[in-house]
Amino acid sequence: MNRPNMHIVDPHTGESSPADIQRVFESQLATATAWRESTVAERIARLKKLRDAMMARREDFYKAFQLDYRKPASEVEGTEFMPVLDEIRHAIGSLKKWSTPKRVWPTMATMFTQSWIEYQPRGRCLIVAPWNFPLNLCFGPLVSALAAGNTVILKPSEMTPAVSAVMAEVIAQTFPSNEVALFEGALQTSQALLELPFDHIFFTGSPAVGKVVMAAAAKHLTSVTLELGGKSPVIVDESADLKLSAETLLWGKFTNCGQICVAPDHLYVHESVKDRFVQACRDVIAERFGATPDAQRKSPDFTRVINQRHTQRIAGLLQDAKDKGAKVLIGGDVDIPGCYISPTLIEQAPANASIMSEEIFGPVLPVITYRDISEVVRQINAAPKPLALYIFSKNKARMRQILAQTSSGGVAINHVVLHYAHGNLPFGGVNNSGIGSAHGEFGFKAFSHERAVLKSGPVLMARMFFPPYTGLKQKLIRWTVDSLRLPSLF
Repeated sequence: MNRPNMHIVDPHTGESSPADIQRVFESQLATATAWRESTVAERIARLKKLRDAMMARREDFYKAFQLDYRKPASEVEGTEFMPVLDEIRHAIGSLKKWSTPKRVWPTMATMFTQSWIEYQPRGRCLIVAPWNFPLNLCFGPLVSALAAGNTVILKPSEMTPAVSAVMAEVIAQTFPSNEVALFEGALQTSQALLELPFDHIFFTGSPAVGKVVMAAAAKHLTSVTLELGGKSPVIVDESADLKLSAETLLWGKFTNCGQICVAPDHLYVHESVKDRFVQACRDVIAERFGATPDAQRKSPDFTRVINQRHTQRIAGLLQDAKDKGAKVLIGGDVDIPGCYISPTLIEQAPANASIMSEEIFGPVLPVITYRDISEVVRQINAAPKPLALYIFSKNKARMRQILAQTSSGGVAINHVVLHYAHGNLPFGGVNNSGIGSAHGEFGFKAFSHERAVLKSGPVLMARMFFPPYTGLKQKLIRWTVDSLRLPSLF
């Protein structure tokens, strides 16, 4: 497709031209400046254009996801289209409210003034998306950026070339490059983009690469939103509904072949219910993917690992755990050329096994039996703060205990992953698992500068602090400062 917004990729290196990147970045400056005054209606029109262009290529996206990693059409709908369309729907219905200046009440020190907060576009923004949900995690933040009135350059992952190509065509047919542009490529393209002084960078990926992005942003004092990952733990206590817990937990674990930043990573299950819970998991896997290894391998509903390199990495984690004493409870089949690892549960993986310290990002779930919930809390707190924490329990006191004594980006109780889809909740991590929040109004604010505005009133209280400082002024100043010790004057 030959369109003005389709950017040349070197066929030998697979990288976009640094000169092309620089040209587009510079062209977006005038647009970003003009868009500070863009209306709600104009922003909504852009969102509708994106929605319509994306939906027009629905079947093409199905084919692209099959090519990249055999993702079923139903998963494409549920995990790629649905989140983006819900973001668009939410933004269209709420943008007027989000963008309206917010009046604020004066404080004691600013009496007789008027103040408000205005939401101003940050300007030229960069969105770097990963491969695990290439459409969702590229176009989702784009919705927030456009709703806030920004220009955008998108950098999807080179590991999903078929999906990236369709996204590039959607962007090319919808926006001129001085508004929104998409550059395909790998490391060199990413490095060329990170050299530029963007006004905001939104990155989704691993903590290791997040540190690289943050360091690059620091050179220009560019603000960042980092949606990272980590090892999200699950707790199933003795009061939990075991059948429902297994059904829900394994949905979150094996959707997209476990390649989800908020996927359950390891499971703490109380010793009194462990055997029954494992049996419930065995039943769920058989029902969803087949009762035999061959049936599971042939299941059209089980996505593949993204490529052979990542399959080898996950297989290596599994083999290392087995070599160090771990036992396979369910699954364990590996086909590296076919990018296939069966739905797998293991137990007795020792603390020094790599699978217990590295994010798995695949369909393997270590099961850890526990007796005392305090020891589980201690282990969770000893690790980097996770992006998500999952609790399956009917014991309200224990729920409160775990919530109070742990820290994570988000929590789901008797569910997994679904908090990501809740547009009225902030989605983000803490420390190692991320910086800043996304989705809904939180995404709008991530791409907005909250500008403080103060307007002087008819009475200029600040005159009290103008020199010369007479005896009367000194008394008035002292009285004013002393009054601030009071909890409230009104």
